[in-house]
Amino acid sequence: MDSRLRGNDKMKEKDKKIILFDGVCNLCNSSIQFVIKRDKKDVFRYAALQSDIGQQLTAERAIDTTKVDSIILIEPGIAYYTKSDAALEIGSQLKGYRSLSKLLKWIPTPIRNVVYDFVARNRYKWYGKQDACMIPTPELQAKFL
Repeated sequence: MDSRLRGNDKMKEKDKKIILFDGVCNLCNSSIQFVIKRDKKDVFRYAALQSDIGQQLTAERAIDTTKVDSIILIEPGIAYYTKSDAALEIGSQLKGYRSLSKLLKWIPTPIRNVVYDFVARNRYKWYGKQDACMIPTPELQAKFL
């Protein structure tokens, strides 16, 4: 493909929200598959935190991945969200989950994050871990940065 075309494609991508996730976590990979199936409006793009682009995006925002290592949602040029805020922002974009996300946002963030952190700390023990990051199928490749 002509590099000028790829550049134009990337310009369109700047309007997409970016989900950074732990690429070796089975729970995180399952969650990304869940979002992809329900992202009917093609709102999101995806990258593993361990990838070069994931590391670049977190570094640009001074996000300490030793403290946030499971999910981050970036709205380019607007904001970024971590932990339960990221999960609820993602859910608010998915048909059938908007109401649940709005309802859960009434719970104070510190309380939501206690639950989130508990699951995040135990995710490898409960759901397992892969040796390497997920490799998207050719059909999904365009959704990954």
